[in-house]
Amino acid sequence: MVGVRVQLPSNQPIVLLKEVAGDRYLPIWIGAVEATAIAFQQQGVVTARPMTHDLLRDVLKAVNARLQAVHITDLRESVFYAELVFPGGVRVSARPSDAIALAMRAGVTIYGQEAVLEEAGIPIADEQEDEVEKFREFLDNISPEDFETGS
Repeated sequence: MVGVRVQLPSNQPIVLLKEVAGDRYLPIWIGAVEATAIAFQQQGVVTARPMTHDLLRDVLKAVNARLQAVHITDLRESVFYAELVFPGGVRVSARPSDAIALAMRAGVTIYGQEAVLEEAGIPIADEQEDEVEKFREFLDNISPEDFETGS
């Protein structure tokens, strides 16, 4: 994962996933709450009380259930779909933003289906890597408060 940013001028948060063995990036538009949860985890922010994704991670641990992976499974009518993957082939449907926030907390890999990457992936060639580096610098300097809506 590369990180979370805010798309201007709409101020819509977006999470950007990078293909490990390729040059494609997968932009997924997400809600402000989920953007904050992802940004908190990236920055190592610990809240006084558990956020929803922290609570789910803690519940899974308490009942001895282990999340194996997160799969971004589909893109239909501009809506992304994901699944939480557990041992024994158990899969639970989830919004990608929630699945990504939980995957980060559980330390598991996020996989994108090839069909999703083919449809929505954006290739960024090596010569454009400086733009990606600028984006990374942006991510290093952004704070979770940047995602607050003020309402």
